[in-house]
Amino acid sequence: MSKTILITGSNGLLGQKLVYRLLKEKDVKIIATSKGPNRLNMKDGYTYESLDITNEKEVKDIITKYAPDSVINTAAMTDVDGCESKPEECRKMNVVAVEYLINALKGRPNNPQLIHLSTDFIFDGKHGPYRETDIPYPPKSIYSESKFVSENLVKASGIKWAILRTVLVYGIVDNMSRSNIVLVAKNNLTKGKKMNVVDDQYRTPTLAEDLADGCALAALKDATGIYHISGKDFMSILELFNRVADFWHLDKSLLTPVNTATLGQAAQRPLRTGFILDKARQDLGYDPHSFEEGLAMLDAQLKERGL
Repeated sequence: MSKTILITGSNGLLGQKLVYRLLKEKDVKIIATSKGPNRLNMKDGYTYESLDITNEKEVKDIITKYAPDSVINTAAMTDVDGCESKPEECRKMNVVAVEYLINALKGRPNNPQLIHLSTDFIFDGKHGPYRETDIPYPPKSIYSESKFVSENLVKASGIKWAILRTVLVYGIVDNMSRSNIVLVAKNNLTKGKKMNVVDDQYRTPTLAEDLADGCALAALKDATGIYHISGKDFMSILELFNRVADFWHLDKSLLTPVNTATLGQAAQRPLRTGFILDKARQDLGYDPHSFEEGLAMLDAQLKERGL
């Protein structure tokens, strides 16, 4: 039976990977939506619509037009420090837009599923890595609070829902508008730039293709509930930078270890997060790449682009 899956934020890192992942499925009709023109190089095999998810009428009209079976909400404001300086913009993207999606899906005869993307930053970082059953205590940051509030909206919505939390996503896509931690590490080390790197924050960094696969599996299996979807390798940010340096044979002496307290970042970060993936493995068949496998995939994609 064919399934219609609508993606918000399809121009972003996860959104683009998700379009390409779902194009591999025979019986899936893909509706890709994002603000402004389509930034994917491949234009065939799916429908693209410009959508501002902070516009309630646009959200309702798109949902009514396509009557999707699943909506995968990848659109969000994820610049953690930027959210501190633009709290209202963060609230509109991360909270209000989620309310618009919920309201547009409520009461529809096909009982559509909302898959909402969330984050490890809803945890305080004192007891990581985390399972789905662990209770969130968001640190004091506008971003963390916005994602915590939006999760609670989804849980209380009365519609069919799944929340997929993730950690520190990396990769490269078409006409990229934002960088990410692995590319920053590689690019700065390649230029011989000295960097201070935190050694007391721990994560399970996530290859964008793996996260897209987790989202696709949740939609195809009509999953409900909370799932932790990340990489399987647990490491400090300093170790991440060192492993990037090792993979591309770059100079690790450029890296100076520092602790979080010395950085003076605008938003508070949880120190020790990362995820335990047992539930996603068992229920969804989720099977992420190792960090080095992810770097190898990224390296191949950079070479394809002549980068």
